[in-house]
Amino acid sequence: MAGEPWNRVNIAFPGAVSSVRVHFSSTTDASVKALLVENEKVLKLIRSEILQTEVRVLYELLYFLNNSSRGNKTFKGLKQVEQCINRLKSMKLDVALQELTDLCPKRIQRGLSIKAGECDVPSQPMLEWLSLKVLGAAQLMSCTLNRCSRAFTLSKQQMKWEEFIILNMVITSMVSRLWVIVRGILVSLSTLYQQLLELLREVANAQPMPFLTDFSLPADMAQFLAPSDARLLTKKPAHGPLARGHKYKQQRKKTSSVKGKNQGETREVKEDLGVAVERVIGPDADMKPFLKVFRDFSEGKSFPQKTHKADKKRKFKKQVREATTFTDMAAHLEEMIPWCKSQKMEKEKRLLSFLHLKCQRMKCLEAAGYNVQRRLRTFRQEACWASSPHGSVPTTCRPSAATRRHARLTTRLQTLRSRFKSSTGVKKKLLKRQRERTELSVSGLSGDDQRTRTTNEATSSQATGCDRQDDIDDIFASVGL
Repeated sequence: MAGEPWNRVNIAFPGAVSSVRVHFSSTTDASVKALLVENEKVLKLIRSEILQTEVRVLYELLYFLNNSSRGNKTFKGLKQVEQCINRLKSMKLDVALQELTDLCPKRIQRGLSIKAGECDVPSQPMLEWLSLKVLGAAQLMSCTLNRCSRAFTLSKQQMKWEEFIILNMVITSMVSRLWVIVRGILVSLSTLYQQLLELLREVANAQPMPFLTDFSLPADMAQFLAPSDARLLTKKPAHGPLARGHKYKQQRKKTSSVKGKNQGETREVKEDLGVAVERVIGPDADMKPFLKVFRDFSEGKSFPQKTHKADKKRKFKKQVREATTFTDMAAHLEEMIPWCKSQKMEKEKRLLSFLHLKCQRMKCLEAAGYNVQRRLRTFRQEACWASSPHGSVPTTCRPSAATRRHARLTTRLQTLRSRFKSSTGVKKKLLKRQRERTELSVSGLSGDDQRTRTTNEATSSQATGCDRQDDIDDIFASVGL
């Protein structure tokens, strides 16, 4: 396949003339007109803003995933889709088709050429070269369809594994749209190829200038493509990213129509669906049934699931209170934890799992012969609270780290409170002393008090002087003087 002339990015351009003058009739006019119409369809699809937008989204996704998902299979599938898009750009198919449009005569030229009987049309080498381009583009579109389907399958598989759900949703939607656009291009290329062959036969009969000597053009695009891709040219796709949804809708329509027919055969009652039925509730209407419905709704009678949960919790609490050993307690907890998980009671499951770990530890101590009856009574309270956690958390149910942190904070607060009280007492004593001194200085001392004070001071000074003199005499006497 690599050596085929159509499987090249740049097919050698023929050195012959691009246009020749041939006999122009109404049949040739119809062939040229149909060729221009199909050519315009392909150009619109290739140059459409929708395709360019999807290609830009593909490039942005690959740039975003380049470093983080190089080993991912979905990323590799997107890289293969990018390679097909880049090869289509490198082929410059739009440039070749635009050149074909320029070589074909316009509507006014065709009208004049029919009267004259002659007109300039693309030559045989030019048409054969364009046919090779179209064949290569069709094979490339077929390969792109397969790559898009593979990338879609890989991304869908990741979504089933719950990996990168939002990213894979973007990838699947983008690949699905690309698949639809590429299939439209493939179908348009098939019809364009048929019109090229018709004009080529007429030009080859008028001016034979063969360009392809070692390769014969296939008579139909379906013969050139693989059987799985050839089916896309003749009917709506029976497989692909969007086929399952379409098939499911068709089946639903068929089943609904069959059911309608069967019901029409069995029931022959005529119903006038066009008549409106007025339902008015007057002021005298009895509202008790409606109020009863809302009362039952508020009381939870319409929710049997809530009643089932309450019964299950009540049964568990009864089993916990009746448990005499930690072995029985562990069995009840192992039964309750999966039930909480199935009911999506995350908080209860987490608390009971924590208690189950404690129960396993206490079960080992119980097996070793230790007396754990007092701890079992406390554990019963913790298990009952964990099954319906309302209010403050019991102290025994807190984790050890949280308990130590709480005790540390309590000790620190008590220390700060005692310091504050002691500092407040000292300040009060100082203020009291200052107040007493101020009162004494303001009132002053009386005369008798002053005399008594001076007399006491003189007496004390004399006594001190005598004591000092006696002490000196004793010292000299001890020395022998």
